[in-house]
Amino acid sequence: MTASQSLHTRGTNLEKPYYLPTANEVDVFEQCHKQALAIMLKGPTGCGKTRLVEHMAWKLNRPLITVACHDDLSANDLIGRYLIRHDGTVWQDGPLTRAVREGAICYLDEVVEARQDTIVVLHSLTDHRRILPIDKTGELLTAAQGFQLVISYNPGYQRMLKDLKPSTRQRFVAIELGYPHIDSEVEIVKRESHTDHATAHALVKLAHRIRCLHDRGLAEVPSTRLLIAAALLHKRGVDIHSACRSAIVAPLSDDAALTAAMNDLVDAIFT
Repeated sequence: MTASQSLHTRGTNLEKPYYLPTANEVDVFEQCHKQALAIMLKGPTGCGKTRLVEHMAWKLNRPLITVACHDDLSANDLIGRYLIRHDGTVWQDGPLTRAVREGAICYLDEVVEARQDTIVVLHSLTDHRRILPIDKTGELLTAAQGFQLVISYNPGYQRMLKDLKPSTRQRFVAIELGYPHIDSEVEIVKRESHTDHATAHALVKLAHRIRCLHDRGLAEVPSTRLLIAAALLHKRGVDIHSACRSAIVAPLSDDAALTAAMNDLVDAIFT
């Protein structure tokens, strides 16, 4: 899979993406953009990292180019490559190069999944130079006004396998995100699924109970995203117990004991 197959671009004229701040992350993000500082978003799966970036791109009126990072992502995938066509060879910019030229926000989602030799190409864009050397063309690009680099990763499970080098980490301003407080999470589930308050509150209560199982070996806990999925299923007529088991319990674990414990919590809350 190349970067061009795992990215999407958002323009600046879309409807405002819904995001409910949990602290001062919006203000910090905005000030980082004004000061041309790169941002590192840290937080668990499904806590709103991507939605925050989409919201800020809209708020700052900047194009957004998103790259889903993976093991096979190469520096060429980000920067670009020559393509052979019937009428000759042409250069095609990669997503990072496009963002640098256009003054867009470039968002590298789950950046630690990429190879270290790929991550190194970001260094010259994250200090005072703000340049991108393109060795294959001999071009030295200076980042256009408005360009910003944003990366994200999950420090919970990814640090056990991979981590960013200290020389990379210190080039970013870190914004730490977590799951919202109960009232905020209820509001988010209601807003995103158009469900009723009682159902949203019960789902959030379930999530908080299951999150306590993390100390008992549950590798991943239910994200706000999973709660919204369960609410959407229930809104469409799926029984709430089935919706919770399909959208929350089953995706989290195959362990029989943990699954049974989560199903017991579902039955206890939705009696």
